[in-house]
Amino acid sequence: FGMSATVDIHNLQSQLKNKHAILTGIVLQFLVLPLLGFFVVNALKLNHPMGVTLLVVTSSPGGSYSNWWCSLFNADLALSVCMTAISTLLSTIMLPLNLLIYATYSFDDEVVHSLDWKGLFTALVIVISAILLGLLSSAKRSTPEFNIFANKLGNISGILLVMFSMILTSSDSESDLWGREWVFYIGVAAPCILGLLIANIVTTGFSLDKPERITISIECCYQNVGIATSVALTMFENDELAEALGVPLYYGMVEAFILSIYCVGAWKAGWTKAPVDEEFWTMIAKTYEVSKEEDGSCGTEMIGENNAGTAIKSYDAQVSDAEDQKNNNGAPRESASAYTLFS
Repeated sequence: FGMSATVDIHNLQSQLKNKHAILTGIVLQFLVLPLLGFFVVNALKLNHPMGVTLLVVTSSPGGSYSNWWCSLFNADLALSVCMTAISTLLSTIMLPLNLLIYATYSFDDEVVHSLDWKGLFTALVIVISAILLGLLSSAKRSTPEFNIFANKLGNISGILLVMFSMILTSSDSESDLWGREWVFYIGVAAPCILGLLIANIVTTGFSLDKPERITISIECCYQNVGIATSVALTMFENDELAEALGVPLYYGMVEAFILSIYCVGAWKAGWTKAPVDEEFWTMIAKTYEVSKEEDGSCGTEMIGENNAGTAIKSYDAQVSDAEDQKNNNGAPRESASAYTLFS
């Protein structure tokens, strides 16, 4: 709710027309990552508690958690919310379809029939409802103050949810997360790492805007481990349950660690909407998604000042200036969107 309520409804409408980025993200989410999970399960011969749970993980888009990462590190949040809404709707078909196909070709029929389809659809309905409520609130109260409040609410809720999930999943001492064979650690981590790498290669090859590359890469590899945890609790018991529960827990740790390094590196490389010379904690605490009117005196979008008092332009404004210089026509191009800091 908080992340979707942060997004200006006009920016979201603009992103709905961004078919290239959305289609790229959908292909990576629903074709590439589930296929990576399938390859890992069969290449490493994972047993059915670990294998089925990993297939569920790689078939479950990240939901609101991916929005939180994009908001926290100032990627393209409007695109993230748009992709989450579309991918969650598509998940009602693609998640069970991917799971059915890959589980059928990896395990026997008894394993496939024991899957918790009700739990899968319940989780999807909750995510869809939260997104729609947040977008409706943003449309009804379209003010920067409300958007910033919703962003802070979403960030705090995201942190609390991550902590709660880790405590809940690790509360079972039988899971013995750090005493397993090497195939567990390599197998569970591989789809996340390879998915992030492939997403960056594909989005860079398609010349998408840099904040869009970050968003799509996060959406590709960040999965909803809560769905997998629910499936594991329904399907398995005793030792098999302990094996299965370790998969979403470890995958969640891997994706959090890998994405933290990736997002900080992307920020310092100038790929995000935040200025590279901003203080780290300031960059984390503030949102550059909320727009304000352009500065009429200079015709460019300003998002604040650096320590020397020099105005810092938004990512879109910098891209616009570069294209203006390249075209050398003397007339500034209207920016595609107004992602600026309101303070």
